[in-house]
Amino acid sequence: MAYLVTAVVLVALLGMVNLLLTIGLIRRLRRESGPRPMLAEGLAPGAGVPRFAAMTTNGEPVSEELLGAPALVGFFSPGCQPCKELLPLFVERARGTSDGVLAVVAAVPGQDATAYLEPLAQVARVVTEPPQGPVQRAFKVGAFPTIITIDAGGTVAGTDHAMPAEVEAP
Repeated sequence: MAYLVTAVVLVALLGMVNLLLTIGLIRRLRRESGPRPMLAEGLAPGAGVPRFAAMTTNGEPVSEELLGAPALVGFFSPGCQPCKELLPLFVERARGTSDGVLAVVAAVPGQDATAYLEPLAQVARVVTEPPQGPVQRAFKVGAFPTIITIDAGGTVAGTDHAMPAEVEAP
């Protein structure tokens, strides 16, 4: 019986040592690899503005031709914490620009999106659509928030999950 107890204790101790070594190895690998940058989804810089057509919350049509260039296009989703944090920065940037501004709110039917719609409607043309709606598919948006800047030539200047720095006019 003493041999059995000794064997069980020995196996338990070896299991604990193995667990501690594994945890240490995982921590070291995470520390050495560092944080991985989140790649922005959406159109790549240099791409042309895609063809799309939608109706704003005011009942006005909006399309690639009516959007104009330069432009700022933001994609938000209610319930998304990064979207909630980025919303005031987007509204502030939109308020201070003469560029065309389009905001797309991807809301599940029945989800309250008024916290997004009201501030955005003051500074942008706002489109609401379900997740992976036609405007999101056109701009290849798969994550929220996504901000796409379009330059004066009508090509994508940048795609990011944060508010891009303002570009000085030449």
